[in-house]
Amino acid sequence: MFAAGQDNPVIAKQLRVSVRSVQRWRRSWQDGGRQALRSKGPASRPKLGEDLFAALEQELDKGPVAHGWEDQTWTLARIKTLIGHRFHKNLTPSAIAQMLRRNGWSHQIPARRALERDEAAVAGWVKETWPMVEAPRRRSGPGPSSRTRPVSQ
Repeated sequence: MFAAGQDNPVIAKQLRVSVRSVQRWRRSWQDGGRQALRSKGPASRPKLGEDLFAALEQELDKGPVAHGWEDQTWTLARIKTLIGHRFHKNLTPSAIAQMLRRNGWSHQIPARRALERDEAAVAGWVKETWPMVEAPRRRSGPGPSSRTRPVSQ
């Protein structure tokens, strides 16, 4: 776009960025060509390097019960707590999720329902109790509306 002579505001609009960013990029391009526009990677290093992430994977493989939780479910909050206790680092749950995805981990949902689940009781509740709890729906037919009031004469 720079080589084609396009103006900064036009480029900014096409790329949905600020004009100042385009101005900064144009100066870099003029000084160093296309090579100067290449990404230099993230501005900060990951909080857990490869060695610490390998140690985290070993801890995750031990399971949540080994770390004091009652069930075998890893959650982002639990992993955050584990990282805090084990490595003395504080990461947000979204940063943990990104780090896990980047390293090949994925979230999983249990394939089966709990053994204690009573399908008949659930079906009865949905059929009998839920309609009483559910809020009444708005009428879509003619009738007075809360927005309009009859004009008194």
